[in-house]
Amino acid sequence: MIKHLNQRVAVLVDVSNMYHSAKNLYKRHVNFKEVLSASVAGRQLIRAKAYAVSSETNDDETPFFEALIQQGFEVAVKDLQVFPGGARKADWDVGIAMDAIRLGNKVDVIVIVSGDGDYLPLVEYLQNTSGCLVEVAAFKRTTSAKLIEAADDFIDLGDNKKYLLK
Repeated sequence: MIKHLNQRVAVLVDVSNMYHSAKNLYKRHVNFKEVLSASVAGRQLIRAKAYAVSSETNDDETPFFEALIQQGFEVAVKDLQVFPGGARKADWDVGIAMDAIRLGNKVDVIVIVSGDGDYLPLVEYLQNTSGCLVEVAAFKRTTSAKLIEAADDFIDLGDNKKYLLK
């Protein structure tokens, strides 16, 4: 896919999805700085937002959130929900979708950094209503095949170890 330097880009990162994919596949952490660079691909970055979840023991999360900010991300954090019976929920799907819809008419490209197939209706909605391109960056082995197919472009973060930290 041709990427034009004057395209305005928004990058929306599902931190939890990326964290768990890298941990389960490679037993490593994500290099979000490299992911942002690959997502922008030399184009005009309008907005980069990382959506994270704060756990009950957030002792080591503050430096991580600060590192994301230093790398150019706005960081949105919400608390991990713990339900009676012990079930836990920590997703930003609706928040990311709402921000993407709000940005759809303000940018030329939205990059969703997540392999979650729940974003498929969002991708299709943006493509059909806003006219913007929707790209996906994720680890192919944990990405919905339908999401890859629907995206205007797909960056497989598993193709290059620069997207992972030791």
